[in-house]
Amino acid sequence: MATILIVEDDMFIRGLAEMMIQDWGHQTLLASEVGEALDVLRATPSIDALFTDIYLKTEVLGGCDLAREAVAFRPDLRVLYTTGNTVTEKMKALFVDGRHFLRKPYTEDQLQTSVETMLAA
Repeated sequence: MATILIVEDDMFIRGLAEMMIQDWGHQTLLASEVGEALDVLRATPSIDALFTDIYLKTEVLGGCDLAREAVAFRPDLRVLYTTGNTVTEKMKALFVDGRHFLRKPYTEDQLQTSVETMLAA
């Protein structure tokens, strides 16, 4: 069982991801924006992974910024990015090395496979 911080500004998508991930036996924590997510990460050392949308309504590319900052103080943190928008090579260069990506919309099977792959890395 892992503890996964889900950072998603769409309440519906965040709730679905939370429900699916919990159904697989993992614990989840939630945030809707970068500042809130960083506060949760700093207050909860038991977090194993970060599942973040790249585009957050209040911060363009906020998920990339969040992951870089989070991994800077938690180098062992695993990261899974997601977005429904186009991902360019320039944008991929912003990803923290060795991190994973899942395109929206995703199925439950796709999310589960991506989460398992991320946690096994």
